[in-house]
Amino acid sequence: MKLSYLWTAPEVNPINRKAHSIPFLNVFNVYGRVFFFSWWGFMVAFWAWYAFPPLLTHTIKANLHLSAAEVANSNIVSLCATLLVRLVAGPACDRFGPRWVFAGTLLIGSIPLGLAPLVHNAQGLYVSRFFIGILGGSFVPCQVWSTGFFDKNVVGTANALTGGWGNAGGGITYFIMPAVFDSLVARGYTDGVAWRVSFIVPLIIVLATGISMLILCPDTPTGKWSERHLHADQNLASHGGNTSDGLIDVPGRITDKSSSNGTNNSSVQEVGKDKDKKHADWDHEAALSRQEMLETAKGEVVQAPTWSAAARVLASPQTLFLVLTYMCSFGGELAINSVLGSYYAQNFPRLGQTISADWAAMFGFLNLVSRPLGGAISDAVYHAAGRSAWAKKIWVVVCGCIAGAMLIVIGRVDSHHLPTMVGLVALMAIFLEAGNGANFSLVPHVHPRANGIVSGTTGAGGNLGGVIFAIIFRFMGGGTDYAQAFWVIGIITIGLNLSLCWVRPIPKGQLGGH
Repeated sequence: MKLSYLWTAPEVNPINRKAHSIPFLNVFNVYGRVFFFSWWGFMVAFWAWYAFPPLLTHTIKANLHLSAAEVANSNIVSLCATLLVRLVAGPACDRFGPRWVFAGTLLIGSIPLGLAPLVHNAQGLYVSRFFIGILGGSFVPCQVWSTGFFDKNVVGTANALTGGWGNAGGGITYFIMPAVFDSLVARGYTDGVAWRVSFIVPLIIVLATGISMLILCPDTPTGKWSERHLHADQNLASHGGNTSDGLIDVPGRITDKSSSNGTNNSSVQEVGKDKDKKHADWDHEAALSRQEMLETAKGEVVQAPTWSAAARVLASPQTLFLVLTYMCSFGGELAINSVLGSYYAQNFPRLGQTISADWAAMFGFLNLVSRPLGGAISDAVYHAAGRSAWAKKIWVVVCGCIAGAMLIVIGRVDSHHLPTMVGLVALMAIFLEAGNGANFSLVPHVHPRANGIVSGTTGAGGNLGGVIFAIIFRFMGGGTDYAQAFWVIGIITIGLNLSLCWVRPIPKGQLGGH
């Protein structure tokens, strides 16, 4: 790792043009620009998705005359739509490309976000939070888009950073929404008007981000999503790969007389040459062996989804492992993020709504460090173990078991000493969120030709966990016994992480992902 990697154009894989480093500080470089919009887009989506909880415990609950059970029900409902959207978003990314799916979730999700001020009762709250949950589905294209621009040596760090900085929106909302509300009340607005007007702030930013993403960013490092197979073939041929023996069995093979849209072979080669001239981002090619180039071209170019291929991917033990572990890590994060402000307010009544929300925000803000750390450590142990995916998988299980143990401790101690409570929650959050980063560091290795399906199913698993854990919070002591819910979730987390730890991380015989 060199400091100059933060701004210089990265070395790229000569076949798929994925970057071998992350130019964090260079938005003029296409890789830096996509990296920025990946994390920023998910961050504003997460902020808008969780715009209700910071104001729900006191202000909205009183204004709409809600019971504790109705507040808990709304937390569950908000996760249901996201679960469905993530299941659909994965295959949609494989077919249409993650950029369009990403922007689509932001722009469609902005409609119910803009209608949130019309809520006047519990039923309206359920409907509003359900459809705002569309924004939570943006996580899947965020990760698929990032995977499409960064190669295996750094994809764990890239995915963890985009996901972690995006998840920080869960902390940002706990700071911004109460602050906007307080400023409106100070200007003379009533509570009922102030909380409604506060939703305008995330609405404007979500709309601007979705539109900017479409205008300023490409689908893939080589251009249009529909041409990704052609470019992989052309790049392999230009670097001495032999495609005439059928090694590259994808549509639009360079040895075909014409592509699927009628473009002939010579024009495909000319497109590649023209793009090589235009893209200064491709000037620095990484050195790969012929076998690595063949594996990349044949085993890692995303294919349009089919029912049979999807069924094989979904039935894979490797996919099931990713789903179960992410169900615990991200599912736990979602459920805890919904109740943490209320938990602090319950154990420390003197704090009030705003201060309780500020302490709860810490849980989300730790994503700025914890999730990226999980991905970075995953990449590091992968290299230290000789590029073995087993190292990444073991790290996932370690994070899950430690997070589960900390959840049990929090539930059994149920501290009423603020520093103790904050310290325990912070330690738990570090490993819970690091597990998220570790999980999506492993995802690109498992069935890379169906990365959208794997990412979408895994992401949906996170929401399924959020729903299950939110139900546990809902029915423990009528929605008020948070401590018992914590240790129950901890036991489930440890059990599920150990259940499939024996399964090999990559399917036997899989080409690509190694």
